[in-house]
Amino acid sequence: MSGTVRAAFETRLETIRLSDILPLRRLADEVIRSVKYRRIARSVAEVGVIEPLVVARPKSPGAWMLLDGHVRLAVLKDLGETETRCLVADDDEAFTYNRRVNRLATIQEHYMIVRALERGVSEEKLAKALDVDVKAIKRRRSLLEGVAPEVIELLKNHTVNPVTFDVLRKMRPMRQVEAAELMLSANNFTSAYAKALLAATRQADLVRQDKPKRVGGMTSDQMARMEREMASLTQDFRAIEASYGDDVLHLVVASGYLNRLLSNAHIERHLTTRHPELVDEFRAIISAASLDDAGDLGRAGDQVSP
Repeated sequence: MSGTVRAAFETRLETIRLSDILPLRRLADEVIRSVKYRRIARSVAEVGVIEPLVVARPKSPGAWMLLDGHVRLAVLKDLGETETRCLVADDDEAFTYNRRVNRLATIQEHYMIVRALERGVSEEKLAKALDVDVKAIKRRRSLLEGVAPEVIELLKNHTVNPVTFDVLRKMRPMRQVEAAELMLSANNFTSAYAKALLAATRQADLVRQDKPKRVGGMTSDQMARMEREMASLTQDFRAIEASYGDDVLHLVVASGYLNRLLSNAHIERHLTTRHPELVDEFRAIISAASLDDAGDLGRAGDQVSP
């Protein structure tokens, strides 16, 4: 494969006056009152802007279009700042820019906090910068203790509720991996889903096998029923997973053949006249394969979007 890869951004940061930056949208009042806004404001006040605003260079004399950083811009104005350093994108579409960005995942945030602490930043200063309690920093510091390395690898690029890791720690490593794989399959990393998986976990797969598990709002009978249903469900899932690739291949091949068959006007007329029920079934198979392809494209799009 030949050719050069074009950079998406200019290599040098530009220092731009805030009055020359044009936001693409107005921040809603609920955003300004949100915890996220307050956290960013505290961080900017304590350590400055870590992630530069992203702007597009004006094609003619005028304002720089703001692609990313509307909250940071509002915070800087509230703090009385007059200018800030910006990253200049080569495209003036915010949608295009957002497809290039991956936000910080929970595990990556953990590593960032650990590195900051190792470099001498105090827990109090970090807590102040992130607008959280010191206890939250201590909790994030030990986020991955007792979590299997395979689980860390599976979840490293996803936003996971920190409580989910507390739930996973109650399971033995092999069960942790199974639970993480189920979360990935369902694209659900909430603590509620993790607790449901814990409720469906056999006592033998818990770290404390001698201690009965407790899940809020569920009786021991309900959890026992969930264990049985989860075991059956997992078995069915593994069976489908093992044959899914071959089944899809057969469907695509059959769909292509039937599509070519019905493209022949003589054959289609003959079948419509003599066996109309077969034509309906053939078209249903072709349509099913088309929908499956569209779903794959949609899932691929989800993977690249932030």
